[in-house]
Amino acid sequence: MPTAPLLSPSRQWLPKRLLATRSSLSWDHGRAIAGRAAQLGVEVVELPSDRLALDIPDDPRRAYAEAKQTLALVVAPPSKRKLQPIAPSADWRVDLAEGCPAHCSYCYLAGSLKGPPITRVYANLPEILDELPRHLGLGKVTSRSRARQHEGTTYEASCYTDPLAIEHLTGGLAALIGYLGAWDADAQLRFTTKFAAVESLLTLPHNGRTRMRASLNPPRYARFEGGTDPVAARLTALRRMADAGYPIGLTVAPIIAADGWEAAYGQLIADAAAALNDVPDLDLTVELITHRFTPGSKAVLDSWYPGSALEMDPAARTTKRTRFGSTKHVYDVELMKTLRRFFEAELARLLPAARILYWT
Repeated sequence: MPTAPLLSPSRQWLPKRLLATRSSLSWDHGRAIAGRAAQLGVEVVELPSDRLALDIPDDPRRAYAEAKQTLALVVAPPSKRKLQPIAPSADWRVDLAEGCPAHCSYCYLAGSLKGPPITRVYANLPEILDELPRHLGLGKVTSRSRARQHEGTTYEASCYTDPLAIEHLTGGLAALIGYLGAWDADAQLRFTTKFAAVESLLTLPHNGRTRMRASLNPPRYARFEGGTDPVAARLTALRRMADAGYPIGLTVAPIIAADGWEAAYGQLIADAAAALNDVPDLDLTVELITHRFTPGSKAVLDSWYPGSALEMDPAARTTKRTRFGSTKHVYDVELMKTLRRFFEAELARLLPAARILYWT
């Protein structure tokens, strides 16, 4: 197993300030978040209304830096609480927050979220939880899949955030895990993370209804994943979660076909196999997601990370039109076939117990 130490709490992300809207502090969960932040030395600013006063500089680089140091405590409106399908990962997307404190130069949220990249966390957790039973059995990804229907109705908690990255401030992920664990239903929670501080989750009564996945890329690509935990620490955390009885998974994303990718990803799979060696009754899934970008996300990422070495040249890619009429730039068909053959062969060789859920 990797021996890299887990990060201590002192190295976990702390925002420079927490902006709490007036309504957010009317919720127990909201007051608890504000209290945790204050105990950790974060400046808590209680706003006089529900309007976020961001006071973000006009300069794009300064605006990015200021936004990334801000946590906003808000109330999720009905439009944000409404569960949406999230194929191919899960039946439904459930959002505890929106935004992420990491600095990934390929971040897909850059093309999905509007405005400065602050992290917004929702105070009205009970209303969010109330939505889950209304969607039980109504999904079209795992609920109706012959290969995955044993997972039941699945709820993805890491579509618009990394919930573990902010868990020491919010406690929302633990609450969601506990809710699924106590819910006598054919359902499963899923979350993926680039962080490793799982201590608070290990003893929760999860009842096997939460699958944690580690989001991984070879260490040589660490420069594209600023502010996250080392890959070895993520694998150690994944092993600890497996030992605590959680089903687990690997999210290899985004797969970057740069020079030497075969050796880099081969070693990554070997490291994962070593970390998970001899886990009793290993329940392991794998999700394989290749790097892609849209014109909009490229423009945002270029402004956030000027000079990044990550290849995002539309001329070197194939343009693909989505079902919504937008375009994205992906690897060409032959390279995609080569990548897929490689991962399927290496996973079968080194992690034969793993189930590949999808390739995209």
